[in-house]
Formats: sequence, structure tokens, C-alpha cells
Amino acid sequence: MQYADISAELLERVRARAPLVQCITNFVAMDIAANLVLAIGASPAMVHAKEEVEEFAAIASALTINIGTIAPEWVEGMSLAASTASRIGLPWVLDPVACGATRWRTQVARELAAKRPTLIRGNASEILALQADRETTTRGVDSTDPVERAQTAARALAKTYGAIVAVTGATDFVTDGSRELGIEGGDPLMTKVTALGCSLTAVSGAFLAVGDSAFESTVAALASFKIAGSRSALNCPGPGTLRWRMADELHRLDAAAMRSEARLLSYA
Repeated sequence: MQYADISAELLERVRARAPLVQCITNFVAMDIAANLVLAIGASPAMVHAKEEVEEFAAIASALTINIGTIAPEWVEGMSLAASTASRIGLPWVLDPVACGATRWRTQVARELAAKRPTLIRGNASEILALQADRETTTRGVDSTDPVERAQTAARALAKTYGAIVAVTGATDFVTDGSRELGIEGGDPLMTKVTALGCSLTAVSGAFLAVGDSAFESTVAALASFKIAGSRSALNCPGPGTLRWRMADELHRLDAAAMRSEARLLSYA
């Protein structure tokens, strides 16, 4: 079965099962991430307090951790949730937002990565900074590196942590250390809407929750976002319109569109 067909099947599973996705994300992303998880057909739970993250992880279908607006108490909750997910076999995603911007943020991201996430998703600069002994520059949450520059780092991270690594940008790159795939689509206007990447992390949790292969689930999640982004940008007057169109297009997305509109690149 081709990846586009698998992606279509996984979308149908998300819609049928409505998995519960525990989203530990940042203040900027909470609203749009929750709404885009709902739009794809899953159920978001924005649970981050250290007093309840372990208990909630035990009933969730997947966990996503985004370090965008971290504070010490948030880091404690993230660490507890990640440890619980790893212990009970719950699929979980790490989004190392702005890794490399400060020493503490980079340390936190690396400590969480050591808890062996199922998926690490970030832009090229974040992926480069997450890998020890790699030099990169970052400007807050914005990548200053092209996706291609981070491919070697992504492969190394995948092998080190046993994770799928997705480098997202103009053409997304997904690897498990051996298999590799590219996903084209989307639109440059998406970079003008804050927290879309954070929302993709949350949506990835929904696909991981229903898939048999983390690699295939990651491809499906990224493909869904690329298709929705391309559709949302058609005749779009600006980023404000694209923001709400993303929810509409993810909601409208169906298996036929996943099969016909997913633009997947095989790396020989």
C-alpha cells in the first residue's frame, strides 16, 4: 500500500475513533491547537498541571509536549507526563520550540528528548540545536536554516532516541534513521500565522494514537496539514483569513483528498 493510501486510511481512523490527545502546549498555541485537533476529528485536552499530568496521561490516547512558553513548573509537568508516557507505551510527541535560543531551553529540550519520544517535530534550526555539538542560529521560534541542512541531524536524532524525526518547512522531511520521505504542499502564507506548527504537533498526536506505524502516522499528519494549507491559501486575502480557513479545510478533508492531493517525495 502506498503512503497516500495509508494516510487516507489513518484519517478515517481518526474520524472513527476520535482519540483523546493530551496537549501540553504554550499560551500562544492553546486556542488554535485545540480547534485544529477538533477539526481533524480528535479530542484535545489542554492538561499541563504537574498535579494531574501523570493521571491524565494514563487515560489519554496520545501526549504532545510543546516547550514554547516554558516555566519551571511547566517543565516539571512535562517531565512527569513524558516519563509516564514512555513507561506505559503511550505515543508522545516532542516539539522543541526555539531550542538553541537559550541554554536553559536547549537543556530542557534535550532532557525531554532523552525520555524517548515517539516523534520529534521541529523546524530545521530547532532540530540542529537539539542534536549536541551542532552549530546553528535561531531567531526565537523562526528557523534560520533550510530543511535540507537539518537532514543529517534528523537522521542522527532518530537513531539516538529511537524516534521518528520530522523537520518541517517548505518541504517537510521525515525519517526514522533509515526510511525517509518528503512532503510538499502548504503555502508561504502559513508562516504568517503564529502557532500553526504547534498545532501540527498536536494534530500529529491524533494520528499517532490510531496508527500501527509511527512513521506512517507522521507522514499522514504532515500531509493533512500540507493539503489543508494549500487549500486555505487559495484566493486568500491574508493570514487572518487563512487561520480560520485551516480549521475549515482540516474539517473538510477526506480520504479521497488524502489519496489525490498528498505530494509525497521518496528519497532513494
